[in-house]
Amino acid sequence: MKGLFKSKPRTPADLVRHLRHLLPYAAPNSAIRTTKRLEKVCELRKVILEMRTVLYGDERLEPAEEACVKLTQEFFKEDTCYMLIASLPHLDPGTRQDVTHVIANLQRQRLNGRYLASEYLESNTAVLAMLLPGCENSELAISYGAILRDCIRHQVAAKYILESDHIKLFFRYIQDSSFDIASDAAATFTELLTRHKSTVAEYLSENYDWFFREYNSLLESSNYITRRNAVRLLRAMLLDRSNTSVMVRYVCSLDNLRIVMNLLRDSNKTIQLEAFHVFKLFAANQRKPQEIVKVLVANRSKLIRFFSDFSFEKADEQFESDKAEVVREIATLELTGPPCSSFKEISC
Repeated sequence: MKGLFKSKPRTPADLVRHLRHLLPYAAPNSAIRTTKRLEKVCELRKVILEMRTVLYGDERLEPAEEACVKLTQEFFKEDTCYMLIASLPHLDPGTRQDVTHVIANLQRQRLNGRYLASEYLESNTAVLAMLLPGCENSELAISYGAILRDCIRHQVAAKYILESDHIKLFFRYIQDSSFDIASDAAATFTELLTRHKSTVAEYLSENYDWFFREYNSLLESSNYITRRNAVRLLRAMLLDRSNTSVMVRYVCSLDNLRIVMNLLRDSNKTIQLEAFHVFKLFAANQRKPQEIVKVLVANRSKLIRFFSDFSFEKADEQFESDKAEVVREIATLELTGPPCSSFKEISC
């Protein structure tokens, strides 16, 4: 007789409410019988999978817009997002992946042109404060990092991270001995510093000294992956027109020039190429400080000889044109003051 009375399918809002009911069972609790908890966790997995199906559809049906909106409204109405992320350490890898996909989709859902996720994150920064330390956990780094990057899509989240002490964590994560932690942190750091251009430009201008002091340590890392990611991101930041004032300041520093010239000599071709695109900004600067002019003049013959042999298999016309312009700039440099005979050359 049971089969005659099938339970009515849950609405999207019901799914979220049921999720909230089940989440407290995710973590082990001595007050709850183990068998009961395992039953609830199994049900929790099914609910999360149902939510994923509502948002993404399946092989039979495309996702329904109205259902997605209803699910999103209920999800961000209370603290479901925080509870779900907090439960990630207690879920199996497959369910964690489902959670990541669910939250990614919900972050992109709009209602009347508004991102409900953005409004939620603005009022619930504790979610971000929980995600950031989690990026150092080898088991959770990929899940937390993916969710964090989706959060950074919203300017309020990026601004919060930039203006908090959490930003300093990335300089440690990026140099972590675990490849997963380091590479995921690098991806998140890149998203943070390239997505919201006006916010990033303002932040870099106001925090230039400490930020680039820390950043240069990445460029001088003994780990070539760290150096490669750092110089690639540096190129992206400095060549972005929003960061023009930051770029001008960066290329007027002798210490920065020394670091970039050393990167030109790196054994890794990708690092050399990225370093070249940064170096050409120093060469193109028409208001070079005399200390930089002196270094370039002192190293002129070595630099010209270096660039004459500097090429790549896939070098295009633009690269060759840029290289020729750099050589011309260096070849025509003149000191406006008396040459400094004791000035130390920088090996190149």
